[in-house]
Amino acid sequence: MHFRILSQARVRRDIKTRETVAATELIRQAYRYITRNEQIHPRIRQHAQLMLNSFSRHARPTTIRNRCTETGRARGIFRDSRLCRYQFRLKALNGEIPGVKKAVW
Repeated sequence: MHFRILSQARVRRDIKTRETVAATELIRQAYRYITRNEQIHPRIRQHAQLMLNSFSRHARPTTIRNRCTETGRARGIFRDSRLCRYQFRLKALNGEIPGVKKAVW
């Protein structure tokens, strides 16, 4: 029971981080363009770099972690289904994932 609550909190935190990153993406790209453009005055470039550094930790794209939507596990995730390998196997064997079946040869 406790593990299930903890895993759902991780999934919710991941969703919130993704929403925050998406909301600040345009502003972040503008600041990055200014900091890398060498034709702009150095003081303006430095100010843009400070603004980039002032973003919260959850607004940075590197904090996004692919997590299993069922268990919250962070390793062994299939990108297409957003499931960890164990949950993917269980759902595939139960026929819950369309187009996936066990290989037999």
